[in-house]
Amino acid sequence: MRLYQDIGNKIRTDILDGKYQVGDRLPPERDIAENFSVSRSVVRETLIMLELEKLIEVRKGSGVYVVQIPTEDKNRNADSGYGPFELMQARQLLESEVAAFAAMQATKTDIIKMKQAIDQERQALDNGSVDESADELFHCLLAQSTQNSVLANMVYEVWQARKRSSMWRGLHSHTVDFSYQRQWLDDHQRILRAVTRRDAKQARQEMWQHLENVKHKLLEISDVDDPAFDGYLFESVPAPQET
Repeated sequence: MRLYQDIGNKIRTDILDGKYQVGDRLPPERDIAENFSVSRSVVRETLIMLELEKLIEVRKGSGVYVVQIPTEDKNRNADSGYGPFELMQARQLLESEVAAFAAMQATKTDIIKMKQAIDQERQALDNGSVDESADELFHCLLAQSTQNSVLANMVYEVWQARKRSSMWRGLHSHTVDFSYQRQWLDDHQRILRAVTRRDAKQARQEMWQHLENVKHKLLEISDVDDPAFDGYLFESVPAPQET
């Protein structure tokens, strides 16, 4: 378990135990960092994790507020049972259309939040971190910008299944070169550029290509002899056609 996850679990327990109620503001980043004797960058990763779990909301200029009480989930770390390529196929179908719809629905506030997520990705890469929280945050924020909570929850749940996939975890545990994450950052910037321009067709294409790039990288680092390897079973979604 990474340090930010350990701290996030402790804050989650504090919320569950009633130390913080819905509507309460958490202590400032500086105080949390001092309390746990960690850097503020670790605290930011913790807050990203809790925000993705929809337990807190970061309000710029105001602070971090509790918005939901967590439930005790004994199956949090259980294997989802899905292979990485099956998940990639589902994501390509779902998130490409989500990106197109986001291009029509996203507000100025949504755009700002997605830019901040990309900035967090860049900062993590510059610091040599291989944490993917900001990557996940970008995709979830994009889904939220559709203003459709069903779509937002679907994207969130697919990401949770991805994190619970034993083969996905195995792939990344044996990877030492994460330079390809720079490409994901560039992909995200192109997706956001299309969304900002209200270009639904381009946003759909950019997301499709991004996930195609991820799929090809997975194929490169996969052990094809692994019994759980499912790369031959799930073909890519056909590229969006020009209309």
